[in-house]
Amino acid sequence: MNNQRIGIGFIGAGGIARERHLPGLKKIAGVELVAVANRHRTSAEKIAAEYGFAHVCDDWRDVIARDDVDAIFIAAPPYLHKDATLAGLAAGKHVFCQARMARNYAEAREMYEAARNSDRVTMLCPPPHAMRGDYLVKKLLKDGYLGQLREIHVHSMTSSFVDPSTPLHWRQDSFISGYNTLNLGMIVEVLHRWIGYFRDVTALAAYHTPRRPKPGSVQDVAVDIADSLGIVASTRTGALAVFHFSGAVHFGGENRIELYGSEGTLIYQVSTHQIQGARAGESTLHPIEIPGELVREWRAEADFIDAIRTGSPVSPDFEEGLRYVEFTEAVYRSARSGAKVSLPLEP
Repeated sequence: MNNQRIGIGFIGAGGIARERHLPGLKKIAGVELVAVANRHRTSAEKIAAEYGFAHVCDDWRDVIARDDVDAIFIAAPPYLHKDATLAGLAAGKHVFCQARMARNYAEAREMYEAARNSDRVTMLCPPPHAMRGDYLVKKLLKDGYLGQLREIHVHSMTSSFVDPSTPLHWRQDSFISGYNTLNLGMIVEVLHRWIGYFRDVTALAAYHTPRRPKPGSVQDVAVDIADSLGIVASTRTGALAVFHFSGAVHFGGENRIELYGSEGTLIYQVSTHQIQGARAGESTLHPIEIPGELVREWRAEADFIDAIRTGSPVSPDFEEGLRYVEFTEAVYRSARSGAKVSLPLEP
């Protein structure tokens, strides 16, 4: 067993770090939590005490500069992802970056090119959406369950932003989060794995509450990330995709991905990981159980460490990230221009 010592530094250690990354890393032999930097030192000190970091840094750059840090986890909001990634790679560190990869396509492209020109491991945090049945769906598609794919429908409705008096969330601030909207990027990443990349995008955006209170202030500010998106896209194989995302509805129902082909149908309930399907000639949809050997469990931290130690591949890598960021930006380019946007985007 390869238990090579690997020193880890964290740039940002919020909810996802405490929920998944830090517990996952603590289980891996040879991994040492070296240094952490948060926006506020007090929160970093609490994380350090709880998880055993040896050092607390006031500046994220100091985490990267440490000789005893071999790899960094970037769990800060997207506005910092590009700068921290480029600095980390320049310093010879392996980089694990939290989703979403970057605020926009230009930033993601810089990260992707830097990764290509480096011998360090670079990995993005995978979305938990549809993870459990991921291997099964890919197998069914490969085995021809659907025949020729014809239609993709995505339904994702929540009440996250239904109350107009709710202060602006950081995910609604494009400076912090970029073009990331609700779970658009995560669902597109899943679809890319299943069906490949898209050829073009046409979109409409709705801002049901165009101004919201600024957090900690009585001032209202403009909301520049849409409350709802309607998207039509086509795949490179000619299938038609229709997406409807909203964070401003009551009782939106289960989020789901629907795949329709010439020979069958698959419906994936995103949060419950329940799969239904039927083939031509059957009378109704029926549950499809995920065999134990095809269950995809969460092991992002272990995959990253294994890649550092053994050179094994990672997923999602920076190319996968570049493609979903490209799609999310194409949605906004189309919504603002009223025109279809072709993919891939120009660098």
